[in-house]
Amino acid sequence: MNNYETVFILTPVLSDDQMKEAVEKFKDVLKANNAEIVNEELWGLRKLAYPIQKKSTGFYVLVEFKGEPTIVKKLETAFRRDERVIRFLTFRLDKYAVEYAEKRRNLRANKASEKPAEAEAKAEVKEA
Repeated sequence: MNNYETVFILTPVLSDDQMKEAVEKFKDVLKANNAEIVNEELWGLRKLAYPIQKKSTGFYVLVEFKGEPTIVKKLETAFRRDERVIRFLTFRLDKYAVEYAEKRRNLRANKASEKPAEAEAKAEVKEA
């Protein structure tokens, strides 16, 4: 099994529910082909570097997964058939990229767990 990472951009005219439904559709394609989803990040609505199909923003989504090499072709076919996808890029991670991705995930998890504690500490300082 290889480690892969795919980033795709969805059209900005979608509602939050439609965007989440599209992401679930692609995750289901991966699961149906025996892929293990390692990480999923919704980066949200961001400005594009240049206009694509007369759109200047898009919903960015990152999905890391483990699977067989044949799964990439099936996933990219699903991307091409879906009109909600503006752009996509899938690539295989080497061992160094896998280590980096794990470190990045751990840092994000640590920051997320620290934020509530920091907010409480700041509130206590303001009260004093």
